[in-house]
Amino acid sequence: METPHARTSRWRRLLPRARGRWAAGIAAFVVLAGAGTWTAVADDSAPAVHRQDRMMRIDGVSIDTSYFTTGGSERRPAVLIGHGYGRTKDNSRSQAQQLARDGYAVLTWSARGFGKSGGKTSLNAPDAEVKDVSRLIDWLARQPEVRLDASGDPRVGVTGASYGGAISLLAAGYDRRVDAIAPEMTYWNLADALFPDGVFKKLWAGIFLTTGGGCDNLEKQLCEMYQRVAVSGKPDAAARALLTERSPSAVADRIKVPALIMQGQADSLFPLGEADAMAKAIKANGAPVSVDWVAGGHDGGDKESHRVRQRVTSWFDRYLKDDKGTDTGPAFRVTRTGGIDSTDGAALTRGASGDSYPGLHSGGEPVELRGGAQTFNNPAGAGPPAISAVPGLGGGLAQLSNFGGGLSVDFPGQNARFESAPLKTARRVTGSPTVRVNVKAGKGDAVLFGKVYDVSPDGKQQSLPSQLVTPYRITPDQQGKPLTLNLPAVDHEFDSGHRLRLVLAATDLGYASPAAPTTYTVSLDSPLTIPTVPGLTTAAAGLPRWTWALPAVAVLIAAALLLTTRRRTTTPAPDPELTDVPLQITGLSKKYARSADRYAVRELSFRVEKGQVLGLLGPNGAGKTTTLRMLMGLITPDEGEIRVFGRAIRPGAPVLSRVGSFVEGAGFLPHLSGRANLELYWQATGRPAADSRIEEALEIAGLGDALARAVRTYSQGMRQRLAIAQAMLGMPDLLILDEPTNGLDPPQIREMRDVMIRYAAGGRTVIVSSHLLSEVEQSCTHLVVMDRGRLVQAGPVAEITGSGDMLLVSTADRLTEPLVEKIAALPGLGSAVRTDDGHGLLVRLDGATSSQLIAELVRLDVPLTGVGPHRRLEDAFLTLISGGSA
Repeated sequence: METPHARTSRWRRLLPRARGRWAAGIAAFVVLAGAGTWTAVADDSAPAVHRQDRMMRIDGVSIDTSYFTTGGSERRPAVLIGHGYGRTKDNSRSQAQQLARDGYAVLTWSARGFGKSGGKTSLNAPDAEVKDVSRLIDWLARQPEVRLDASGDPRVGVTGASYGGAISLLAAGYDRRVDAIAPEMTYWNLADALFPDGVFKKLWAGIFLTTGGGCDNLEKQLCEMYQRVAVSGKPDAAARALLTERSPSAVADRIKVPALIMQGQADSLFPLGEADAMAKAIKANGAPVSVDWVAGGHDGGDKESHRVRQRVTSWFDRYLKDDKGTDTGPAFRVTRTGGIDSTDGAALTRGASGDSYPGLHSGGEPVELRGGAQTFNNPAGAGPPAISAVPGLGGGLAQLSNFGGGLSVDFPGQNARFESAPLKTARRVTGSPTVRVNVKAGKGDAVLFGKVYDVSPDGKQQSLPSQLVTPYRITPDQQGKPLTLNLPAVDHEFDSGHRLRLVLAATDLGYASPAAPTTYTVSLDSPLTIPTVPGLTTAAAGLPRWTWALPAVAVLIAAALLLTTRRRTTTPAPDPELTDVPLQITGLSKKYARSADRYAVRELSFRVEKGQVLGLLGPNGAGKTTTLRMLMGLITPDEGEIRVFGRAIRPGAPVLSRVGSFVEGAGFLPHLSGRANLELYWQATGRPAADSRIEEALEIAGLGDALARAVRTYSQGMRQRLAIAQAMLGMPDLLILDEPTNGLDPPQIREMRDVMIRYAAGGRTVIVSSHLLSEVEQSCTHLVVMDRGRLVQAGPVAEITGSGDMLLVSTADRLTEPLVEKIAALPGLGSAVRTDDGHGLLVRLDGATSSQLIAELVRLDVPLTGVGPHRRLEDAFLTLISGGSA
């Protein structure tokens, strides 16, 4: 429901308070006109945060808002949080909840044209978005929990990033009720940001437009302005005026409240110069100002969100709650990157700070550059362009540049280069270097792009700090005379032995350059002056994560050991009656993770004796793999037990040394021979070399001369046999093979079958899980059939396949076709099919008994040598898992 001036109903205090472990649940109420939709969310350690979503009507435009508070009747300061361009109020939710828990009433909203709010965006126009903020402050002044400085004047702060940061500055300039602001990574003058020195920042401007929904979502005059500039490639006076009037700089003399200014170093959209301009203006008005240069920015990188939010909260605690004991941090802080965390490869950061903001040109030191006057070309169509910052990638590239990497491209013949001698000592540049130059163009304006590279001692590597470049438009009346250029503001250390390289290029990917070809001539008129701020105090480098993580992990492990001591001490004693039994599983059950009633394995019991080759069968999802993992001690059953030679299986149980396993192949070093791989594997176990019994394992595996060859030359079958040999090292009494014939052709499968049979022939036991039923039938002596986690049937292969209505009749002589036809026509038979060798019949009974069949065959003078049950394993398997009788 939309309402222009809705009050928050006092019945919110009647919301039920949760008792017990969780402080609050989710509450939804049907409300009358003017009320919103409330949601309460809480955790164990913090008060419940209630959120009210409502639509407000401001000058005929619907504005979608969310209001966050905690319980209690005490009055508290309020905070407004604006969002970035193209985003909505939802992007501010977590910060709003955090501030609400910290004792603030917090209001977020979706700006015009975004989310569910109506209207079109006008880039923070005074009579639109800025006026909306004033109406929101009016609403806050009527809320009973909001602290007031006077009637209709709430104690309120405003924060936000990018577009939302600009609205915080504008709100302070247009509405005197704003008491403190904390803008993040935003602009002071949008015209300067998008048209720096009269050069069109075409790539960012295009992204800026499309991110906001394009011209369909933009005020008409703004869309027309963008299209005009994009076509001409050059901003006109009207375009500059339009953006300037909607920028904080337009009300610079009115912003007189404490301002925490946080700007990104990896930011080619709103570079550090924007923060410098706003800091100087607000400080000149007599207000407290702190400046924080964050590591990331609009180009990406680490935006230090957690640290930034903590600092914003402290800033508001001091200037909204009047908590004079709150540490708001230094007047100036810069995040510096240096070194790599050995635990995860992340860049290490630390802060350097000072008691005052130094600006961008503090403590300048001259660095002589070599190079005379240079002439170069502006290519026709301004292509191919040089590359510096790439929107959205600059943060990552900036981080690389700090370690000598990054991406930058300057095409020969399109730039002038001036270079210093190798530095005798390291230099830290903090701010904007400057240089005086003389520039002449063949015709018209000269458009140049300045940057300072860090060049390695051998000259083979160069990195562009923060991937930043500064554009300059030098008109004909400025040409031929000394002109001071301010280069990109950065915080970067140039190591001893490195050189500084000043490049003035004719083109850059992110900007519009003149399309007409011409030539530029550039000469230096001064040394390069680099800003240094030696008074900064650099924080100690943070300890690598392992220095605190390892002790923490050790404590957790110790606690786990203490908690599980009782379970470990109650491990069942060995069962002497099962000492010679390779495997007995009793009542084994395992539930799926996070499930109370779904079982992967349920009440499974079976026994395996020495010399058996046991086939573990079942469709996908039957629980075979879970059973094998429990058998190998990789996971613990929920119920039941597994005993190997009478000893209960637990993770790490000593009896597992008598178990060998082959699961999903093995990893080998391809450049080593098969034998060397096996020897290396056995050494890694730490067991004596004599115990490996490697020759026996190799003889059974049957690899022959291939053992001396590099594994990379092996076929798939040979690799499989080598993996089996590895599992057989030490000649374990129980060998577990999971799909050992995967990827093998028929001859290789037959060889693998022989390997398993030979291994079990020595009195050892093999358990094989396979989906090739014909191979299981030929190689296994016993079967365990599972379905849906349960045992379906267990026993000898012959017993399982023989329980059916199919009989195999074998004869001394080959059967003639007429005789087979007579047998098939006998009453009580369903069919009679001659075997491939002609010395037998597969007879399916259909009413007759086996005795009746034998009598009829004798009557027909069939030379019988045997009659017995026969059913293929596939038939038996399908019958078992389909629920039929076996």
